[in-house]
Amino acid sequence: MASTLAEQKKENLLNISMQATEEEREKSIALNTGYNKEEKTWELIVKYNGAIAELEKKYKDITVVRLINEYAILTVPEHLVDLIAAETMVEYVEKPKRLYFQLAFSKSVSCINSLQSGENNPNSLYGRNVIVGIIDTGISIENPEFRNPDGTTRILEIWDQTIIGTPPYNYKIGTTYSREQINQALKATSAQERRKLVPTSDIQGHGTSVAEIACGNSGVASKSDIIIVKMGLAGETSFPRTTQLMQAVDYVIRKGIDYQKPVSINLSFGNNYGNHNGSSLIETYLDDISNYWKTVICVGSGNEAGGATHTSGILDDNEEYIVEFAISEYELSISLQIWKSYWDEVNIELITPSGKTLGPILSTNQINRFYSEKTQILAYYGEPSPYSVMQEIFLDFIPTKDYIDSGIWKIVLIPKKIKNGNFNMWLPAIGAINVGTGFLNPNPSMTFTIPSTASKVISVGAYDAYNSSYSNFSGRGYVAQIGGETVVKPDIVAPGQNILLTGGGKSTRVTGTSFATPFVTGSAALLMEWGIVKGNDAFLYGDGCEIIGLNQRKPRLYGGPTGLVQFFLLNM
Repeated sequence: MASTLAEQKKENLLNISMQATEEEREKSIALNTGYNKEEKTWELIVKYNGAIAELEKKYKDITVVRLINEYAILTVPEHLVDLIAAETMVEYVEKPKRLYFQLAFSKSVSCINSLQSGENNPNSLYGRNVIVGIIDTGISIENPEFRNPDGTTRILEIWDQTIIGTPPYNYKIGTTYSREQINQALKATSAQERRKLVPTSDIQGHGTSVAEIACGNSGVASKSDIIIVKMGLAGETSFPRTTQLMQAVDYVIRKGIDYQKPVSINLSFGNNYGNHNGSSLIETYLDDISNYWKTVICVGSGNEAGGATHTSGILDDNEEYIVEFAISEYELSISLQIWKSYWDEVNIELITPSGKTLGPILSTNQINRFYSEKTQILAYYGEPSPYSVMQEIFLDFIPTKDYIDSGIWKIVLIPKKIKNGNFNMWLPAIGAINVGTGFLNPNPSMTFTIPSTASKVISVGAYDAYNSSYSNFSGRGYVAQIGGETVVKPDIVAPGQNILLTGGGKSTRVTGTSFATPFVTGSAALLMEWGIVKGNDAFLYGDGCEIIGLNQRKPRLYGGPTGLVQFFLLNM
């Protein structure tokens, strides 16, 4: 067993993952992410202080990818994880999580057209000399939306994390392609020759659609430069990880520094694992790096409000509380998180669809194992982290054979001593579960996905531009940030329903906060052009932005991340 210090410096999910057997991990999507069975190593996110090079010298078998502001991605043999966590320079350790991917009329209602009324208009804004960073499923380089009138590309660089080759900077994965290489490929006379020169692609099309809205020729920032990161393992059954996302953001910002251009970054995906209070390492990392260079990060709030993946309640000292949730047929595995105040003492039991009672779940630092007809349940009580006093009880449902038991399950919360009483529960994001799986009494509040919960990013929800109403699927709620500040999310909404895309010679309609976010990303690029590139406000980025009206309108002042785009989307 790890020491108490190492246990508390590792997140709950990592502790239970390391205590689970290899067979249990293989059956669990949540537990297995980040583990390499062949090498018996873990990919870890680490917040550290001091010189991490000392750690590399001490442990020769680890590899370290340094990120900005004392964050790092480590690959660590399993037998060294507890030793690494116990090191004084290591503040906290998390395992990666899977991420799930969530025009003319829409530009008009967003007031973008009025900003682009003539090429010679001194107030026309197109994102010139600003980099739009699209971190997604890749891009189609042939698409005319991303080419200049002479046929050359507007893309500065592509980093494809899925293609083995020469990695950028100190990263261990992927291959980069320069503007020169892309232009050479575009001159190729055949698709086969083009793919040989630049083999990266966008099979899903999600990243290309996002880029078309944010920075395509018919999109918002139509004159901006573009940097693309295709995140690893973005396929039908395998998803990119938070570690790849952190490296991608780090890469785009470093490139912005290299080119000496401000950067507007688009993140159109997220996950449900965590307390949604801004305290995980992916959230604190994005907050930290938002203050680095001339950077704005826009993140979709997710599409969870229309599902049934969150519920909440208030416990009373003298009354049991029962939460019901359905598991549909053919569900391979699901996890469920219960988050409560650490000071509240609660016994927990499970009732299976057949009526069998399992439990109580013991509040130890060991895995509780229970068995239903076709399901094994792993349960684990977490400890407070250095960043949060909330306590997590993690339940993982894995099959004993093919699928877990379908039907109505019940969680019985039995209060022992209650001081606060509030609790929240989350299931995985709707992209990770079957239709029909969900809470029977869901709560659409606090349905934004992580990392849109970070306080210094611009969190973007979706609205229906055709009837000017908030989209019922769009994540919303509030975030109780570190230090007690309560932040309402999302920061802003943009068109995200039935968006018409016409790039590449095909018409497509898309819906979701994935496609609302690039409207804001592109708008941020326009505003950075006005402020930074044109010299109207050199500090127009990050969390401390101040907006003054243009076109002889009455000056208005906005603070915080919302202000960066409110000027365009709300006041023009």
